[in-house]
Amino acid sequence: MEKKQFKAESQRLMDLMINSIYTHKEIFLREIISNASDAIDKLAYKALTDEKVGLNREDFKIVVTPDKDERTLTVSDNGIGMTQEEMENNLGTIAKSGSLQFKKETENADDAEVDIIGQFGVGFYSAFMVADKVTVISKAYGADTAWKWESEGVDGYTIEPCQKDTVGTDVIMHIKENSDEEDYDEYIRPYPLSQLVKKYSDYIRYPIRMEMEHSRQKPKPEDAGEDYKPEYEMVKEWETVNSMVPIWQRPKSQVTQEEYNEFYKSKFGDWQEPLLTIHVAAEGNFEYKALLFIPSQVPMNFFTTEFKKGLQLYSSGVMIMDRCPDLLPDHFSFVQGIVDTPDVSLNISREMLQHDRQLKVIANNIEKKIKNELTKLMKDDREKYEKFWSAFGMQFKYSLMNTYGGNRDVVKDLLLFWSSKENKLTSLKEYTERMPESQEKIYYVCADSVENAAKMPQAERVLKAGYEVLYLIASEDEIVLQMLENYDNKQFISVASDDALPITDAEKASAEQAEKDHKEVLEFAQETLKDQVSKVRVSTILQSGSVCLTAEGPISLEMEKYFHKMRGDYPMKAQRVLELNPESSAFQALCEAYETDKDKAAAYVEILYNQALIIADLPIPDPARYAELVCGLMK
Repeated sequence: MEKKQFKAESQRLMDLMINSIYTHKEIFLREIISNASDAIDKLAYKALTDEKVGLNREDFKIVVTPDKDERTLTVSDNGIGMTQEEMENNLGTIAKSGSLQFKKETENADDAEVDIIGQFGVGFYSAFMVADKVTVISKAYGADTAWKWESEGVDGYTIEPCQKDTVGTDVIMHIKENSDEEDYDEYIRPYPLSQLVKKYSDYIRYPIRMEMEHSRQKPKPEDAGEDYKPEYEMVKEWETVNSMVPIWQRPKSQVTQEEYNEFYKSKFGDWQEPLLTIHVAAEGNFEYKALLFIPSQVPMNFFTTEFKKGLQLYSSGVMIMDRCPDLLPDHFSFVQGIVDTPDVSLNISREMLQHDRQLKVIANNIEKKIKNELTKLMKDDREKYEKFWSAFGMQFKYSLMNTYGGNRDVVKDLLLFWSSKENKLTSLKEYTERMPESQEKIYYVCADSVENAAKMPQAERVLKAGYEVLYLIASEDEIVLQMLENYDNKQFISVASDDALPITDAEKASAEQAEKDHKEVLEFAQETLKDQVSKVRVSTILQSGSVCLTAEGPISLEMEKYFHKMRGDYPMKAQRVLELNPESSAFQALCEAYETDKDKAAAYVEILYNQALIIADLPIPDPARYAELVCGLMK
């Protein structure tokens, strides 16, 4: 029998297919089963108008048969089959797609069952990743003769007539021997194969049948005595190993929350129920169904480089990608779920997506849906939303910083901060709705806890004026507000800023006079602290407090702390300003010491500076010396 050669370009493409295109060899089973499903689709469609087909929908099936003795894996279908010419065209020339041609011929049909995703002449050759010889035996519907196609790879193929009683196709793959790098035996063992079917082809619309072996208890003999011990035997039974109807294809009204929960836990390996379930069925220009879950807890590796975001992507029930990152923005990377669409364009293999407009539209719609559902959750079930915020709020903050505020319009209404007035978490929308008409800015104060924020001396003046203050108790919160820039055209401003509240003419005159009266003391303090601060000045923001630390320039104290936490050797630091309250007893003691005892005055300056550092939650440069200075006052 004459061996036919592949065309030169087909040889090169086959070599690329086998060695480069697919990243996981196990993908081959998905491709072969998908082709079988396509073949059944074609005959099922023909059966709608041709009574001679003689098969009902429930008669169609795909059979997977491993044979460890012969070292073969056979995938059989009772679909449309192939003629000699179709074998030549579909298998002899790679990338010639009979399914694609069929779809073009039926693209005007109204029947929803016509849904062909396979491209036989491409995915079929993935079989050579695990097989050293592939035999295809096929009998086309309406034909009298069956044909056998056989190839051992790029060296060519043969086609000859053969015997086959039924319509359909058998793909027989002779599995390679094991190597040091690969265990090919898993493709001829029933259990691993059934798991691959569940993973990639669970939602193929036709039953995928396998003969599975199970342990079963033997019937108890009638004459068995009290000391009878049960006996077991291994039995083989034909089973349908795919579920066929995915839960996301069912109407929401027909799925219970318990079913959603069980699906989530089994599919995504979580022992807790999801915090929120989102079921989407979109129709129109782009059709897709999505089933999304927000976990109740943070996955163990979520904040590590090992975590990979993305939704599982299906095309008409066939899994295309286990993690499609393009379907989720970073700020929603914690979402788990599935998207199933017939509108995704595939190129040379189902594993490689063309990043086309359809995918972007679906991703944008999913982003909007997640945001809307979270906004609704915040309004309808605040306790549950705050549980979500505790788990994943940090992701919103990180994404804002990583995009330099590029996603602010999406996440700004989902952020929560502690409120001085409400004494609980509040959103920016809720804050602005409570603002009096005269208030033009959104005030905040940075601290390491809610309790300490309420005691910050810088906040006293604003709080006394009756304004609500946001307590920023995470080191990145101030940067987050900078990334937002404003909310509802209201600027964010620190209570430590000179511009936080308007200063009256009397207050301004009093501060200027104090600066003049105590010019020598302030210069002395500046000289004592040297380069530890850029300035020592009379404060216009302190009320009852004696001292505080503020910053000039673009880098605040909170930014300095955050960048130091992220990178210990970060070179940029805030320009520290030591602010002193001229009305406080501490300042009066400093002035008296300056007149009588310069050494004591210098010690007072150091103590005040260290106290300002403690209030600002910044490290004291020399704790032992600070303790010595304080103890010195107790003589």
